[in-house]
Amino acid sequence: MLDCSNAAFAGEHIELFAQRALHWPARRTLAIADLHLGKDDVFRSAGIALPTGGTQADLARLSALLEHTQATRLLVLGDFIHGTAGVARWREAWRAFRSRHPVTVTVVLGNHDRGLDAAGLDIQVVADSLAEGPFRFAHEHQTGDAGICISGHVHPVVRLPSLGASFPVFHLQERGLVLPAFSAMTGGWKVSPQDAWLACVHGHLMASPAFADALPPKNEAR
Repeated sequence: MLDCSNAAFAGEHIELFAQRALHWPARRTLAIADLHLGKDDVFRSAGIALPTGGTQADLARLSALLEHTQATRLLVLGDFIHGTAGVARWREAWRAFRSRHPVTVTVVLGNHDRGLDAAGLDIQVVADSLAEGPFRFAHEHQTGDAGICISGHVHPVVRLPSLGASFPVFHLQERGLVLPAFSAMTGGWKVSPQDAWLACVHGHLMASPAFADALPPKNEAR
């Protein structure tokens, strides 16, 4: 069972999952940020000892989300890869993933995607941002009157002293929501415990009082 929380932005119902993803049911769209495919390979090639299987674990989590939501489109909000696109190991894992999930995949390019070669990956690429309905999907948070910005890039986390660790969060901002990094192999930008956030804690969601106050009543979320 995947833990999710209902929310509403500009009248649109969305679902936020503890597995670090946003689902927009009206558009059958699953959005994630900072997938960083191949990051474990890059670190090991630099002599940094890391366990294998990070990319496989992230893609398995993504598979579960697509199967649960029945989304027909996947939006990756930047940093699709980490390093060059020529590392065979992650490309093979991605091709196997695509064979299981023939959904539309759109990647909004991020700062780690400069070397991205989309050939053979079965993805669509957007250079800056994607505007749909009341939302603007981007890698970095954008301000202005261009809609509610859904973004990634900074890998927001919050430290929970009661649990003795930091956890990735959905960080609510004025006219925007920053998604947690989808990759499990990332650091994070620490947000204040007083901010509006929804933490992803071992497969469950934990909301700050400020985030809970910003959500509509459950019977108004849909």
